Amino acid sequence: MRRAEQSALSAEEMAPVIAPAEGMIAAPEVPPAVNGHSIAPAAASVLRLNIHPGMLSDVGLVPFQPAPESHLLDLNNSHETPAEEFRTLRTRLNHLQTLQPLHTVIVTSPSPAEGKTFTAVNLALAQAHLAESAVLLADFDLRRPIVHSLFQIDRSPGLSDYLTGQCSFAQALRRLEGMNLYLLPAGSPVKNPLELLNMRQAKALFEELPRAFNWAIFDTPPLLFSADANLLATLADGTILVVKIGTTTFDNVTRAMQSLCENNVLGIVANGARASELYSKYTYYYSKAEG
Repeated sequence: MRRAEQSALSAEEMAPVIAPAEGMIAAPEVPPAVNGHSIAPAAASVLRLNIHPGMLSDVGLVPFQPAPESHLLDLNNSHETPAEEFRTLRTRLNHLQTLQPLHTVIVTSPSPAEGKTFTAVNLALAQAHLAESAVLLADFDLRRPIVHSLFQIDRSPGLSDYLTGQCSFAQALRRLEGMNLYLLPAGSPVKNPLELLNMRQAKALFEELPRAFNWAIFDTPPLLFSADANLLATLADGTILVVKIGTTTFDNVTRAMQSLCENNVLGIVANGARASELYSKYTYYYSKAEG
């Protein structure tokens, strides 16, 4: 397991420091059912979803209109401390990508309200800001999804609808107007999220997303409150753990790391540092540079 890289965030600014679905190819098999829906057949050997860059041209555009108090960052403001911290986190991840196959990353936390969704969303925005290749932000927290609310888009069709064969992958996606960021909302509510995520289609999705996206970033449930994130960590290339200074206990961090076993933990984002400590160093640097 790689030693987690530490970082510190601003509490006031919440800033981190650093039918079968269309194109699915499968051998016939008696399909199981999730919430009464027939799930796309799975092959006994290899399941192919046929995800490729060309299918992104069929994705519908949505305006970038963040919800009030969504805490989405303005990456065009180079003097904004939170945005600079996300650029640092982005740079470290991009460096790791040059050292190992790294395209799919889950963002989770030991417990709720520690800033995992905030980190996942703004990291995806930071990656998409480079505009070099497509970036996917996917809401895999099927228990308490919130990504669709932050961007003020419809929750469905989305992930659950795609996995149950109710729509194609392109129909489940939205592309933010003016940027290379694609959103995959959670989709229609399901009663058994873990069973849905255990489907072979979900595993195949992780395997094929790098064909179309340079980065796929997943918001997931907390590690200690459901088994969803632990399952997803076994499918993704890496995991980012978000903790909150003054809230997350050392015991919870230890239990969360142990639950991830030998999965590739890329680093720990520590949320909740005092804003004054972060702003003082950036104010000093930029005031000197402009003087």
